[in-house]
Amino acid sequence: MSQRRDNDSDAHRLDRQALRHSFNRAASTYDGAAELQREVGDRLMERLDWVKLQPRDVFELGCGTGYCTRALERRYRKARVWALDIAEAMLASSRKGGGWFSKTRYLCGDAQSLPVADKSIDLLFSNLTLQWCDDLSTTFAEFQRVLRPGGMVMFTTFGPDTLNELRAAWAAVDGHSHVNRFLDMHDIGDAMLRAGLGDPVMDVDRITMHYDAVRGLMRDLKAIGAHNVTAGRPQGLTGRRRLLAVEEAYESRRGEAGLPASYEVVYGHAWAGDGSGASCSTPAGGREHGFARSVEA
Repeated sequence: MSQRRDNDSDAHRLDRQALRHSFNRAASTYDGAAELQREVGDRLMERLDWVKLQPRDVFELGCGTGYCTRALERRYRKARVWALDIAEAMLASSRKGGGWFSKTRYLCGDAQSLPVADKSIDLLFSNLTLQWCDDLSTTFAEFQRVLRPGGMVMFTTFGPDTLNELRAAWAAVDGHSHVNRFLDMHDIGDAMLRAGLGDPVMDVDRITMHYDAVRGLMRDLKAIGAHNVTAGRPQGLTGRRRLLAVEEAYESRRGEAGLPASYEVVYGHAWAGDGSGASCSTPAGGREHGFARSVEA
């Protein structure tokens, strides 16, 4: 039993070289398929309205093509904004979109080892990036290291119900890892506490997108660089017969709006050190939302 769990953990470990390559390739196609990422980013930005914090230095973790970067620039006009991404091509796209007058500093690096001095950041902001970190305890320890006293981190990531339909369809076909693994909200909160971050607050949204065909979902995931980069992914091309089998397995979930693709969006924030940060109010409970993206096969 223990050996099987260890093997399962190894299979879901992220190949960071493949991850960087995937996002570099996706830089030119990302914006055309990132409807969900923009929607979640907007909701995360709205949560900054609840925070009484006037940061001098804002650090965005996983800036992608810069959608939230530009929103942070507008919100905190007097602050220094730093934007980090693991993919050079994403940084180039974000820098280009910022225009001539943007003062944002761009850094290429890994969220698990931040190229930032100790106690130098007031606000860490991250939209849908932490799911690409294998070791959240190490990542959150980095957050604690770079945050100034009174600073905070605010983020979104995906929970374990994300893409459960796609995961189940592949499981009906073979035993390989085809969908990235996502951590439970409570495990994320525990990791923040272990790292020394204070007063963590977590809640969840559930968003459902709909597709005409499962291949449309797969194309969107590839277009944003979010296709499978686990160590246990099958090597080589996926055969037509297996793809047809996945499509058949997924079809059992079709409803009036099409084929559902579920996303469990986890929101979290915490304070540096002992948690003696600025005040922040939070909404009660999680929410459920749905919107459709119609994609032809």
